[in-house]
Amino acid sequence: MSTSPADSGRVHDAPSNNWVYRVLPRRLWPYAQLARWDRPIGWQLLMWPCFWSAGLAANAAASAGTFSFSRFVLHLMLFFIGAVAMRGAGCTYNDIVDHDIDMEVARTRSRPLPSGRVTRPQAKIFMALQALAGLLVLLQFNGFSIFLGVFSLVFVAVYPFAKRFTDWPQFFLGLAFSWGALMGWSAEFGGVGMAAIILYLGAIAWTVGYDTIYAYQDKEDDELIGVRSTARRFGEHPRPWLFGLYGLTVLLLFVAFWVAGAGILAYAGLLVAAVMLFYQILVLDIHDATQCLALFKFNSVVGLIVFTGLCAALLVRLL
Repeated sequence: MSTSPADSGRVHDAPSNNWVYRVLPRRLWPYAQLARWDRPIGWQLLMWPCFWSAGLAANAAASAGTFSFSRFVLHLMLFFIGAVAMRGAGCTYNDIVDHDIDMEVARTRSRPLPSGRVTRPQAKIFMALQALAGLLVLLQFNGFSIFLGVFSLVFVAVYPFAKRFTDWPQFFLGLAFSWGALMGWSAEFGGVGMAAIILYLGAIAWTVGYDTIYAYQDKEDDELIGVRSTARRFGEHPRPWLFGLYGLTVLLLFVAFWVAGAGILAYAGLLVAAVMLFYQILVLDIHDATQCLALFKFNSVVGLIVFTGLCAALLVRLL
């Protein structure tokens, strides 16, 4: 007799060999799944714009003679912890809002709420605890950054409902997921500069692009239940849109680097990242859900390459 993912305590679209299932007691698995600890790609993609912004701000600070290595490392640690906490809180909130929709989609039916392994009150308490952890991290920054972090909750709150009223819910995800592109700069300088704003816009375009690829996994189910997405909007011809989105990403990041005065190695990293972005478009098969998920996850490597380029440029400037 076959066992469904929900019966096994796992979810359909997460690896079964994740540390969650090796380390945590079984009763905690549903909460780890609500927070997506078994799928780290989410917090990674939330974290990279924070790291990009911190790296870009560090380059600018080094040029001005105000760079502090200990402060830079502290900010990166806080952004890492905050990304894990707030991504978990956001996913839990999203699952609460999408409870009924998730029951109708094959890929999400095994998640803790639709499968009945967690109740809505339990999920709400867990969401509040994760949000509290995120708040404690946020309070370590300067006042303006605290204001920015709190304001971002507007986009976090709207995003789960966007798929009900627009074909562009990925844009609203971008508004929320890219917010760190402002936070890294603000943490260093106590305000938002033009370079950070341009970086934020570039990160939004990147998010819309990679989440469109992700959305092609659910396109058929979304059509049946009336959920809207850029995958449905672009249909069978997403490549021109993706070329535009990823091209805009590269252009805006290039301009942000130029405005901030980043070193040559930052542009080298961006060039490598651009090749990786356009590779995704060239090989994309929208009818292969497994490949769509793999290409989506590949964007964490893209984020790492951009950050590595910024760190290399910083190191050269400091030497």
